Amino acid sequence: MPLTLQPNFHEAGTRYFRPFSPGDDFYEALIETHRDLSDEQSDLVNAKLILLLANHIGDLAVLREAMRLARARL
Repeated sequence: MPLTLQPNFHEAGTRYFRPFSPGDDFYEALIETHRDLSDEQSDLVNAKLILLLANHIGDLAVLREAMRLARARL
């Protein structure tokens, strides 16, 4: 399965009137997850989130491609 690079946010049963709204909802939830955390706690949340989502994806080829793209041009 190839890595999806186009916006792909959605929530089952929710009807959106603007195509960017689901992405905005995700960003708001992500910011709320980090609210009132120290930098160290925020880094730990990010690391846990990465591992949880990587396990959910499970496809090593997709994960390797995501890591390659995330590291590109740094």
